[in-house]
Amino acid sequence: MRKLVLQMQMSVDGFVGAGGDHDWQVWGWGDDNRWDEVLKRDFNAHFQSIDTILLSRKMAEEGYLSHWGDAAKRYPQDPFYAFAQRIIDVQKVVPSDRLEETRWERTVVRSGDLSREVGALKAEEGGNIAVFGGAGFASALIAAGLVDEFQFYINPAALGGGRHIFDQADFGNFRLLGSKAYACGIVVNRYEPLA
Repeated sequence: MRKLVLQMQMSVDGFVGAGGDHDWQVWGWGDDNRWDEVLKRDFNAHFQSIDTILLSRKMAEEGYLSHWGDAAKRYPQDPFYAFAQRIIDVQKVVPSDRLEETRWERTVVRSGDLSREVGALKAEEGGNIAVFGGAGFASALIAAGLVDEFQFYINPAALGGGRHIFDQADFGNFRLLGSKAYACGIVVNRYEPLA
């Protein structure tokens, strides 16, 4: 069975957002990339195991796919942006009861029960599935017990408030799969939930 891998940038005090402000992130996913070279390399290496992206409807509608499509065109020779081309190349799935069709290449909309649809997606042949979306989408996946691996990109900032991703689920225990600190100040912690 394929793994559903949730990647989230997070503050040291456990928040994933503060009112749409991304200034606290070492890299807010724009052109002002301040990640160090080792983190860039590791991020791209992880992305090679991904062949499907589960994308929240809101993120899809707010321009995630066009943003990375533009980045892939702007930086075709920059090895860091290899992941941007991969985002364009892999299958994207947007779970939504509001959207009926998609305007994005290699993207399908799946409606219906989130647990059933994601469970069916995980049962398909292929590589791992990356999850990208906001706190609400992540919380729903966590509450349904669908996430197989968490990758938290801990930024060197405390927000003091904002959105959490564990506010809809019972708290459980996790097994640490790995932890690595980077020169830019980010620590990536990887966990899997224990049954």
